[in-house]
Amino acid sequence: MTKMFTSTMFKDETFRDDYTFANSPESIKRFPFPFWEDQYNYSVNIEPHVPGPKGSVYEFPIDIDEHYVSDMRDRAIVLKEDPLRVQALPHMMTAQWDTLELLMTSMAEAYPEHFTLNRNGDDWHWINRPLGIEDRFRFGDAATLPYEPMEYITRQCQGDFAILDHRDNNLWMDAGIATSQADWSLDFDIGMNFMEWHAPVPMAHDMGIFDRALKFLLAMQYGSPVRRLNWTMTINPRLDTSPENYHKWGKDRASVTPENVGDKVHLRVELQGLWRLPRSNAILFSIRAYLLKMRELVTMPDHARRFHRILSTLPPELAEYKGLTRYVDVTRDWLAQYDDGEPTPKGFLFK
Repeated sequence: MTKMFTSTMFKDETFRDDYTFANSPESIKRFPFPFWEDQYNYSVNIEPHVPGPKGSVYEFPIDIDEHYVSDMRDRAIVLKEDPLRVQALPHMMTAQWDTLELLMTSMAEAYPEHFTLNRNGDDWHWINRPLGIEDRFRFGDAATLPYEPMEYITRQCQGDFAILDHRDNNLWMDAGIATSQADWSLDFDIGMNFMEWHAPVPMAHDMGIFDRALKFLLAMQYGSPVRRLNWTMTINPRLDTSPENYHKWGKDRASVTPENVGDKVHLRVELQGLWRLPRSNAILFSIRAYLLKMRELVTMPDHARRFHRILSTLPPELAEYKGLTRYVDVTRDWLAQYDDGEPTPKGFLFK
């Protein structure tokens, strides 16, 4: 099967300092634009995580794209500077091995030109060609890997990950890796339950959204993963917008002007997947971030129209929670020139 991205198409780019990140025309077209109507409505938007259209970010369970090598290089930088961005409580080792198995098998099956997994009982052989990694290890024996199982494989897989332990009729964030998060802290949230780590979100609690979401997730079955989209905005194409590094990126929110909106302001969309894990009964929660600058977004006329209308109807309390208050007005005003008042198609613009 032909893939959109080949080994020669992995880009050499940066998500910090000189910010050379950019999307190819193909990446712009496959960007997971998260709005299905022309006004903002809060919704959990959970759906089955089944194969989507060829070439889309939904085609395979784990999406690997042109930014893969640079993304993984940025992750290594963050972990070297702050090892606490990856943590796992001692009782989560079985779930770590579940996670390694899920990610390795998904990547090898979807992208055999990049990844190979050979299994002979508990003796496994893993090859990652883009990153130049080859290891033989014994499944279940953490001493045979250079890192614990979750860290080993998530250093090679785009997106942040949390492993949620299922106990006491709740979900507990007891393991994870977070180097590209949108202003939340794994070090703060580790050991919290579902309601505790969602406590800062406005409106949703009063609407009962998290009560329903938790009930749904607790009933998840093995073999029936689900996904949803979440969004915010980021100044500059920085993956690491963590509270720990707020002093590095927070000031950027005050740097947006009508002249630089198109290049500085990015729509940041998270494709979030959830899988029930087979041995541990935990839930793996993946958080894959995609970035799209406004100048790239407006090359898609329906996206430009719709996003202008979304920002025009965004409740102020959500704009504040997402950290958009300082620049949401100037971004909306800049996008107005691309909104000719024409209707946009109903539903998601690309899936």
